[in-house]
Amino acid sequence: MYALALIRYRAPIDVIEANTDAHRAWLRALKGAGTLISSGPFVPRTGGALLLRVPDDGAATALDAVRDGDPFFQLGLANYELIQWNPVIGREALDAL
Repeated sequence: MYALALIRYRAPIDVIEANTDAHRAWLRALKGAGTLISSGPFVPRTGGALLLRVPDDGAATALDAVRDGDPFFQLGLANYELIQWNPVIGREALDAL
């Protein structure tokens, strides 16, 4: 199962930037575990998005764990929208990653 996590900042950008290193360290751990496919900030920088691979069984629980592990979320700096996604066109390319 694939999923999207849309992150929207709740704090001023200087507070976000002060916590970005911890956020990106957490993202690198997700990437290393095979959960994160890609991530990046919105332009303009009002939040960001994550493209995720989660288990078919328990996808909602896995997505909650992703959200709950983010320092931005833990510190109340961002809100999350978690969306399970079933790509049709281009799925083979995602599966190959």
